[in-house]
Amino acid sequence: MADTPGRGRDEVATYLGLASVPGIGAARLRTLLAAFGSAAGTVRAPHGAIAALPGFTRAAATAIRAVSSRAGLDILERLTRLGAVALLPDDPLFPPLLAEVPDPPPLLYAWGDVSLLARPAAALVGSRDHTTYGAEAARLLAAGVARAGVVVVSGMARGIDAVAHAAALDAGGLSVGVLGNGFGVIYPAANRVLYERMVARGCLITELPPGERPHAGAFPRRNRLISGLAGVTVVVEAASGSGALITSDCALDQGRAVLAVPGPITSPTSAGCNRLIQQGAKPALCAGDILEELGLPQTVSDAAVAPRDQRTPPAELSPVQRSLWDALVAEPRHVDALVAAVGGDTGTVLTALTELELKGLVKQEAGMRFGLT
Repeated sequence: MADTPGRGRDEVATYLGLASVPGIGAARLRTLLAAFGSAAGTVRAPHGAIAALPGFTRAAATAIRAVSSRAGLDILERLTRLGAVALLPDDPLFPPLLAEVPDPPPLLYAWGDVSLLARPAAALVGSRDHTTYGAEAARLLAAGVARAGVVVVSGMARGIDAVAHAAALDAGGLSVGVLGNGFGVIYPAANRVLYERMVARGCLITELPPGERPHAGAFPRRNRLISGLAGVTVVVEAASGSGALITSDCALDQGRAVLAVPGPITSPTSAGCNRLIQQGAKPALCAGDILEELGLPQTVSDAAVAPRDQRTPPAELSPVQRSLWDALVAEPRHVDALVAAVGGDTGTVLTALTELELKGLVKQEAGMRFGLT
């Protein structure tokens, strides 16, 4: 719903206008509403009364009194056309974990299944320029926790974020994407299909109004929402200085658990994760490690993949085909990982995969990934 219970459309619109005033965050909005009773009462309050509040200046009072409901009504109209909503802090659908963080958002825009914002969640974040190993780790962990009913949260960025979202949905699970832009803007453009899948089967959220383009300052603030929505943050792959490490710092500031996927000591993209583990972060070696941090049973995820492990390969497979079957029993894998697992050359592996496809035993997925049917 676009209108919060107990508030009319004009009141919500005025609140949206107040929230857009530079420097007016959740704490200052609470101060204004406590002093003047409502958003409408705030913009009608005497200039001197606003300026006299702790933390407010005469310039801020001038900006607040200039707010009208018109801009907010335009936002609500755009949300309605999209099928999205605005969530204010006292809305029963506002994420309860996010309300507890030190710097909560004064409002959220949500598009999709808003009920997911109250479900147990794990944040999976990592490098945009990931390795094959990082992508495989993200898929394994995201699919495992998703099968256990945990919502996978990430930042809808290129790389590990997109892999984690897609893996959760592919596993029949649920996912929440936190944007650094407003609805109606696809960023990065390559994630257009993922945006559509997330709206249909997950949920997108942002602090920014519809149509607002991404800018550098939006992403650090987005990162605190990613960790704030989740009981645990998992850094899958991150170089030193990666934005994923900002998210892990936010999680620690919020009193949330941080896990990291260990990687090769020779890999720059694992340097940040290995350093986190050195500093005391728990290694994330399987989905069960994440479920344990959330206080959830670890056997649910294992049971979900057991039937695949028990399948018997057909007897007529060639040695290369049998090796590929064995490599694909646990989960779909990229062709590069299959070449490494089988030990053959790329041409031989692709030929064997094609033969398995013709037999109806293997299917090709997006991004040159293959899985058993």
